[in-house]
Amino acid sequence: MPTPRVIEVSVPASSANLGPGFDSLGLALGFRDVVRVEVADRLEITVEGSGSGDVALDETHLVHRALAATFEQLGRPVPPVRLSCRNRIPHGRGLGSSSAAIVAGIVAARALVPGGSLVLDDRAALDLAGRLEGHADNVAPALLGGFTVAYETADGYHATQLAVDPRIRVVVLVPAEAVKTTAARALLPAQVPHRDAARNAGRAALLVAALTGRPELLMDATEDALHQDYRRPAMPGTCDLVTRLRAQGVPAVISGAGPSVLAFVGERDVEQVAALAPVGWEPLALAVDLDGAQVC
Repeated sequence: MPTPRVIEVSVPASSANLGPGFDSLGLALGFRDVVRVEVADRLEITVEGSGSGDVALDETHLVHRALAATFEQLGRPVPPVRLSCRNRIPHGRGLGSSSAAIVAGIVAARALVPGGSLVLDDRAALDLAGRLEGHADNVAPALLGGFTVAYETADGYHATQLAVDPRIRVVVLVPAEAVKTTAARALLPAQVPHRDAARNAGRAALLVAALTGRPELLMDATEDALHQDYRRPAMPGTCDLVTRLRAQGVPAVISGAGPSVLAFVGERDVEQVAALAPVGWEPLALAVDLDGAQVC
């Protein structure tokens, strides 16, 4: 089989945590970044859309780092490539832009190697993506699609997919200003009260039930005691918006590390909730993406 020279990959946005499912639950969302990788004579990287003018255009670019790590795992030298990124996923908004970049690099590299998907199946690709990202809550839905539960064992990262109740829709409210994930995570305490941990475990389990068939439970199921309030100093406007939406009966949470807000709604409520976006925030009515990363 000849080695392909051009691969195009699309990867969905994702929202992690979903309230109480800290570092474990994730949901793929229906808008995508597209990455084109062409074997070339020298490294060349171009970026359109989000991140243009801000991200590195050398071998430290996140897609290229993931690409190189995958070639290394496959036992192949890293070829020079022409890398073109069309980014729709906003950076620094808690919508999985870094996970999409990592997954894009892995899937593209795997596709460039004949038989690559046999050597590096989705389980191995997920583990590599989780190691590059540091956790698997966003990379799992970005790679696999849908609603995922990610977890780590002695032999690496794993994830399982679950079907989302078709009555559930998602509205994401995206602020103009970004917040670095590292800054938001640095606010989390090293320890939490046992009562809070136990409450969150119950809510996370309830959230699985709510998303897969009991959407009437989403208000209770999206309560969080582990991370959202601790992030308030970095994103007070986000936390205030979550509080206001929940006071109106909308199951709203911080999307990932923030500062975007994700609200679960019924089909009839999409426009009403989107209209609650503060001035300067962009409302996005989104489907749950069921396909995950795709070679185009």
